[in-house]
Amino acid sequence: MEVQIAVAKVNKYAVSESGDTLEVVERPTGGLSVVLADGQTSGRGAKAVSMMVVRKVIGLIAEGVRDGAAARAASDALFAEKAGKVTCTLNIASVDLHSRTIVLTRNNPAPVFICYDDKIDSHAEDSVSLGTSRNVRPVVTELAIETGLTIVIFTDGVSHAGERRGQPIDIGETLRSIIEDQDPTPQQLADSLLAHAISLDDNRPADDISVLVMKVSARSGDDVRRMSVRLPIHD
Repeated sequence: MEVQIAVAKVNKYAVSESGDTLEVVERPTGGLSVVLADGQTSGRGAKAVSMMVVRKVIGLIAEGVRDGAAARAASDALFAEKAGKVTCTLNIASVDLHSRTIVLTRNNPAPVFICYDDKIDSHAEDSVSLGTSRNVRPVVTELAIETGLTIVIFTDGVSHAGERRGQPIDIGETLRSIIEDQDPTPQQLADSLLAHAISLDDNRPADDISVLVMKVSARSGDDVRRMSVRLPIHD
């Protein structure tokens, strides 16, 4: 088996800096974690908040702290600094080779979609953003690493796409149509969901949007680990 990870993200229309931050960190016991945070509102202030949260989380994970404890510590730090007046959503998706599981940690009202073969489940348990109080706890889901498993995580720019036009996105049906029609790679799936969300906002995203896709597939190729990043730069 092998795990493939893909990300697609875009800024809010006419805003030069995204309030979403995503980082990848290797786990000390084997595997890696992808950390995605979305600071309240958008622009430079939101970016500062999301970067603070992500740096706190990846630092703790790199030291061997469990994901849920890292999320709680980041929430406490944000609450202490902002006195509960600023919040931030957080998702951690970890491939833990020690436990041979994928661990999903969520402080985000937006659901996580877990797809296996033709089945698509929305995990939408109540979840509170970081920084709201001293007692914030994440929702944690642990899954066996199995071929055919696909996980789709996103910030609320996807959840609210189309609302200002009165045509809110149906994420489950969108994913179903993409997966059934194309059998997409993780990058194709992330790109397609992002493109659909943008189109529902008349190609002017009403919020920062980030989509993270993690897929377990049959192993093909060598033992080399690879990562590819594309960063468009405007003149």
